[in-house]
Amino acid sequence: MKRFCILLSVIILIAFVYSCAGVVYIPEPPPPLKTEIKTAKPGPNAVWIDGHWKWNGHKYVWKPGYWEKNPRGTWVPGHYTKRSRGHVWVPGHWKR
Repeated sequence: MKRFCILLSVIILIAFVYSCAGVVYIPEPPPPLKTEIKTAKPGPNAVWIDGHWKWNGHKYVWKPGYWEKNPRGTWVPGHYTKRSRGHVWVPGHWKR
């Protein structure tokens, strides 16, 4: 019985930790993207990462675009996707 209680406690703890690191659902969609002016390219291997709206827990705030040096492949831009519980941010990433 003691072993069962320990196992159950561990399962509950894992479920709690997993739920805390879960997805953030945003009730309203982000505003339209802003048009940005790219600065001069800093080098031949630089890739422009577009700006995007970021949810700060209360409202959307604009995160400006920037140049990323030494790309590790092809940049796949981040985007919001609509799910049944709200909008979810899918971060950009490098695809090799």
